[in-house]
Amino acid sequence: MDLKKESFLAKYNISEDEIIKYEINWQVLNSIYEDFNLYGTLYQTQADFIASTLRNHKKIHSVKSRVKDSEHLIEKIIRKTASRKETYGIDFQFTPENYKDQITDLIGVRAIHIFKEDWEDIHNFISNTWKVIEITANVREGDDTGRFEELDIEINSRKTGYRSVHYLIESFPTNQRVIAEIQVRTIFEEGYGEIDHQLRYTRDEIPEVLALNLLLLNRIAGSSDEMASVINLLNRSLMESEEKEKAVYSKNKELLGLKEKIESINSMDLKEKQEILSTLDRVIINEDKLRRF
Repeated sequence: MDLKKESFLAKYNISEDEIIKYEINWQVLNSIYEDFNLYGTLYQTQADFIASTLRNHKKIHSVKSRVKDSEHLIEKIIRKTASRKETYGIDFQFTPENYKDQITDLIGVRAIHIFKEDWEDIHNFISNTWKVIEITANVREGDDTGRFEELDIEINSRKTGYRSVHYLIESFPTNQRVIAEIQVRTIFEEGYGEIDHQLRYTRDEIPEVLALNLLLLNRIAGSSDEMASVINLLNRSLMESEEKEKAVYSKNKELLGLKEKIESINSMDLKEKQEILSTLDRVIINEDKLRRF
């Protein structure tokens, strides 16, 4: 089915002047549109496979996936033509042959995790599972980027406070190369990102009062991530302490049982028995010491 030029431009608020200025051929756009619709099933199958693979990771809380809507693809191609001409020269045009390499989020997968510190395990899993061709860490100005720098990950500082690590991966489900984008973020970053996206998607310009409150929400989300990490660390520490207590109680129980057996032996030399019992008393940790342990 062909795109109707006039209704499409009106729907996406694109002017005819923009089409003329960048010498965009509408028939070529139609060809891209038809080509992408033809590959839709393949892309959906691959999106489902990537999402299913990520769900196997124990530190990933949830996974979302989607294949780009074909009309949104054409809108993005029109919007991106200007920047591509700046990069590749004024003769550049999107074509059915190059758009799959130029538009890298035809498949989008989002992996959500709970604690910030879980990111690196997920990062290693992605890096070891697929061929990663690009990684970008989107951070808020002022964030600690030390670990990203150590791993030689490109850092993109966002004034809006948007945080997410983006991976471009490639795979070959057929002889046709498929590029997909995986976004990894915490559950608090996801909440903020969804609210921010919804506002920016429905408005051409964000009013100052909304922008200021979005920044406030971003700080709260960042603080919530930090607090969640503290709670996680505290929980692990308490669990380790409880395990130590259980181990000591178990040891004490065995030693007390041994002490009772020794006390019941009448044939043992009294002096030798007292020495053994005194040694056991020193080894057994009483409850007061255990609480301080």
